[in-house]
Amino acid sequence: MSLLRKSVFGSALFIASATGALAADAPGGRTFPSQEPAAPATFSPRHSEPFAGWYLRGDVGYRLQEISSASAAAGFASPTDNDLHSTVAAGFGGGYKSGWFRSDLTVDFTPPANYSGQIVTSGDVTARVTATTLLLNGYLDLGSWYHITPYVGAGAGIVNLNISDYQSTAAPPFGTVRAHGQTNFAWAGMAGVAYALSQNVLVDVSYRYLSLGDATTSSDVFGKMRLSKITAQEVRVGLRWNFEDQPMGR
Repeated sequence: MSLLRKSVFGSALFIASATGALAADAPGGRTFPSQEPAAPATFSPRHSEPFAGWYLRGDVGYRLQEISSASAAAGFASPTDNDLHSTVAAGFGGGYKSGWFRSDLTVDFTPPANYSGQIVTSGDVTARVTATTLLLNGYLDLGSWYHITPYVGAGAGIVNLNISDYQSTAAPPFGTVRAHGQTNFAWAGMAGVAYALSQNVLVDVSYRYLSLGDATTSSDVFGKMRLSKITAQEVRVGLRWNFEDQPMGR
């Protein structure tokens, strides 16, 4: 019995020593799966790496518009209480993202927005204003957590402001005149957040400030009306579709 106990004890020591040596020699110094429970499979809070590639985008927004002043032709009183109504805006574009920087080219449209001003009585000057904007934009993504990416950006380009249906008995042009378009330099500043719905689709919610310049009516023999320093603030919602899969985290 003494010999049997010694044999069993010696065998146990040998097995324990061999198991420890194998665990120490495992690649990377890691223990066997049976000795180290696997961590639950979850996404990393941060994306594994920034996405790079081409994308398309489409956006809709609500635009709050303002006008600084209106100027009538020389010799006529200029309108006061100028108001350019809010409107909706829609646009599309395409761009490229590399790391934390991306850029895109966008086109935006608005339906006619009502303008009204006062010279003698309220609303005795009226018109309708539309805007078509072409902007080259650049954005800086500020990091990505849980598929949410905040960003800031700026853009510059051109805008065509078109005035139609101008009517007034107090300042020219009098009578019926044709619509008139004017192309100006335009710039924008924006900030927003994007959320990755899938490997290729992101929803984008943003704020954008736009500077659109001046707009003028057609002219008759007495002159024309100028609407000065039109600006807009927008709340926008859009979708971006990437041509290549973006990393969603490990």
